[in-house]
Amino acid sequence: MSERWKYQIKTGGIWGVFMTVFNVLFDIKEIPFSVQVATPNFYIRAAAYIGVGIFVLGYFTWKSKVKQQNR
Repeated sequence: MSERWKYQIKTGGIWGVFMTVFNVLFDIKEIPFSVQVATPNFYIRAAAYIGVGIFVLGYFTWKSKVKQQNR
């Protein structure tokens, strides 16, 4: 696996997990944790956050990292 993909998965994966946990904690007063995790919507949103993190956020942060290294 290339360094770019390792970086994107690490950076975007961490961001996606963080956003998933943040959303759960944000809604915890209204909806209990066990109810949130029991719905398919939770897993769809988690997969979307992780996917966006890896493919979009990871890509743009990789590009900026390469640009900084080339200066």
